[in-house]
Amino acid sequence: MNRTTVLEVSGVHSASSTATVEATLRRRPGVTSVEANAVNQTATVTYDPGLTSVVELSKWVRDCGYHCAGRSVPDHVCDPMSEPAAVRGEAGHAHPAPEAAAAAGPTGHEIPAGQAPVGRSPQEMMGHGGGHAGMSMDAMVSDMRNRFLVALVLSVLIMLWSPMGRDMFRFMVPAPFGLRDDVFTLLLSLPVVFYSAWIFFDGAYRALRARTLDMMVLVAVAVGAGWFYSVGVTLTGGGEVFYEAATMLTTFVLLGHWFEMRARGGANDAIRTLLELAPPRAVVLRGGQPVEIPTAEVTAGDLLLIRPGAKIPVDGTVEDGHSEVDESMVTGESLPVTKTPGSQVIGASINTTGTLRVRATKVGSDTVLAQIVALVQQAQNSKAPGQRLADRAAFWLVLVALIGGIGTFLVWVLVGESVQTALLFAITVVVITCPDALGLATPTAVMVGTGLGAQRGVLFKNATALETSARIDTVVMDKTGTLTKGEPEVTDVITGGIIEDEFLALVASVERESEHPLAGAIVRYATDRGIPQLPLTGFENVPGHGATAQVYGRRVAVGNRKLMAAEKVDFGALMDRRDELARGGRTAVLVAVDGRGVGLIALADAARDTSAAAMSALHDLGVGVVMLSGDNEATAARIAGQLGIDTVIAEVLPGDKAAKIAELQRAGETVAMVGDGVNDAPALAQADLGIAIGAGTDVAIETADLVLMRSDPLDVPIALRIGRGTLRKMRQNLGWAVGYNVIALPIAAGVFEPSLGLVLRPEIAALSMSGSSVIVAVNALMLKRLALPSPPEPRLTQPLPAPEPTPTGHDEQKAHGTNRIHRPPSRPRRKSWSSSTRHC
Repeated sequence: MNRTTVLEVSGVHSASSTATVEATLRRRPGVTSVEANAVNQTATVTYDPGLTSVVELSKWVRDCGYHCAGRSVPDHVCDPMSEPAAVRGEAGHAHPAPEAAAAAGPTGHEIPAGQAPVGRSPQEMMGHGGGHAGMSMDAMVSDMRNRFLVALVLSVLIMLWSPMGRDMFRFMVPAPFGLRDDVFTLLLSLPVVFYSAWIFFDGAYRALRARTLDMMVLVAVAVGAGWFYSVGVTLTGGGEVFYEAATMLTTFVLLGHWFEMRARGGANDAIRTLLELAPPRAVVLRGGQPVEIPTAEVTAGDLLLIRPGAKIPVDGTVEDGHSEVDESMVTGESLPVTKTPGSQVIGASINTTGTLRVRATKVGSDTVLAQIVALVQQAQNSKAPGQRLADRAAFWLVLVALIGGIGTFLVWVLVGESVQTALLFAITVVVITCPDALGLATPTAVMVGTGLGAQRGVLFKNATALETSARIDTVVMDKTGTLTKGEPEVTDVITGGIIEDEFLALVASVERESEHPLAGAIVRYATDRGIPQLPLTGFENVPGHGATAQVYGRRVAVGNRKLMAAEKVDFGALMDRRDELARGGRTAVLVAVDGRGVGLIALADAARDTSAAAMSALHDLGVGVVMLSGDNEATAARIAGQLGIDTVIAEVLPGDKAAKIAELQRAGETVAMVGDGVNDAPALAQADLGIAIGAGTDVAIETADLVLMRSDPLDVPIALRIGRGTLRKMRQNLGWAVGYNVIALPIAAGVFEPSLGLVLRPEIAALSMSGSSVIVAVNALMLKRLALPSPPEPRLTQPLPAPEPTPTGHDEQKAHGTNRIHRPPSRPRRKSWSSSTRHC
């Protein structure tokens, strides 16, 4: 079975240079697919572990001339690699064992037996690797700045002693040491070509060795052609040279790369934040004493001490203590979550109020944080259909540029222009056609979009899901667990001939002894209103019917009609109210005291707090909402009316959900399905976009294209809004990149020079090309300003005492009749609960 991993690939200067890594790895045995990303300096590789390994993949990346220490993982992950030949140290942040550290290369990582140290490539050993082995994006930006500054200073000096400088600035200072101007400018150009511009020559060599074409090839050809032509003229006695054109071209391309890389770094803020969430150290209890160790050394089964204000290092289960934990940085859930013994905690979340003792259950790459990081990285590296087309176009654009440059040179020579003039036009064509903006157009937008989603707990699994989310016009919602909490709440208390507080005290006293979910809801309702608990005797549970007990000497019966019939209780007009509530989708619990019917309590499945707001937000986006439910028509219609849902399909068998999705698709709808259960998995797979609620089952999450970590339906319109904003930026960027080349290419070739005198010099073309790339990157970053609904304000409650057992919820009644489609009335109804076998 194939595996997928995310590898570090640092030192990638331009967006189009990722083709070098992709082309090289795709030709290796066992590699199924490769998607590299210059923005986050990683590559997602799918491979057959029987034919290759992460160690081999990393070596092949280094063979391309780029740095790769292994998998790109959070700092707290230190996993042994699963391949037999592997050892600890695969991860980019691994901590090698002392005995292996001595054999490690300059990167500090362990070297498998029989393999030479791989810390630096041959180019890097010679000083020609771009100086980016293992560099962070910030270090690469600094290095690019330094190269630019060297090129800028020397290019200005070269310009002053060039024919252009002599004529334009009237600069009459002779070259020092009695040298000719062209010889002196040749000497000044050497650091520019062999230091500042070396990254272009090195990148071109890597690309050609990988049998592909990218921007580096074009820049290297342009700079090299101008410089080597000028060197030839200088060495043969002098003449018109282009040192100023070659060096200024280098300067402006480096300037564009510097700004572009700074923008790329901003696009990667979200994943960088995720990588830094986990604490570097953890406190483990050994023999009852706290011992501080690196988080990477925590193993499953360790008992952790989590003090107030500390970050939880790994996933685990609370064994002792009560507290509230802020999980917002991982799940996006802004409200603190109460944790008591038995509760699950997530690594990198923050313990706020109390001390916890937590048993580690998942460490390393198994933690929620590590899986989120891997999911976001894979989504950022994946290519949307539009990007795949742009990648192919970028390759052919380089080929067109090279052919166009040669053609331009030949045409101008044939029409009688000098070699120097023809060469200038040819260089300008090659430079201005660089496809870097085209290569950046989509991945930068995808990076920002997926990062924006991750910050809100909305995890897109791939770029295709991001693009598809922008085209959704119908959202299908599962009811229980998605729109509702899956647990009942009291909606109506109806009494006859008895005070309500007394009525609730009698009922709640009996129901406290019951384990039924409806009983738990009644007890919570009474407790919230401060109703006292009364002593009782003789409690008897009547399975499927209800319960009876003696409370203060009064016989109290709580249950359904069958129980009341057995008790020979007549409810009179109250039965009409009970039937009315049942028609509205509520469940009624009947109550008798001393053989007389005194009231009833209506319950309903509780809608999530944000469900109504989510439906409103979807309607604002022009998206229709359909609710699928296995409940009867009345229950489904009640929820739909309460939330303002457009269409209800009730009494749907679990196996029929996918068929209902297919019906909507055949009607021309682009459908997103939102669900959380195992029975939702086929429908999630059938939909154009499957959206899994994060608290749902692993099967649903695995099948879906998008995961909502907060289990909040309000995140559905947020996801669609992010998708639409990202697709809009992608289209804008692609339109700009293509339009720029269409307009600039004929100008660069000198088509308008005879008629309009419009001419572009190579350095101006370089500035224009670089500016185009910067515009694309900055435009993508503007997506961060996308207006999204704000999450609820955090509120911190006091730690609770050991809670009473709470009901786990109530299963829906799964009808087995004909599926019914119901459009609810516009006026919302009150809350209710689906029918029950015990209380009805």
